[in-house]
Amino acid sequence: MPRGDKSKYTEKQKRQAEHIENGYKKKGVSEDEAEKRAWATVNKESGGGKKSGSGRKRKSG
Repeated sequence: MPRGDKSKYTEKQKRQAEHIENGYKKKGVSEDEAEKRAWATVNKESGGGKKSGSGRKRKSG
């Protein structure tokens, strides 16, 4: 996956990033920086990209 390719993200993650980006823009952050920060936030919260399987965060043992 080339850098900047957002095809591996869910629609929910894309909506979240757009909402976060708009918030940064309202605060006066440049468009490029707002987009970078928004996707960094989404990645931090979700681990980035689509994840399959229920209970994937469950520890074994």
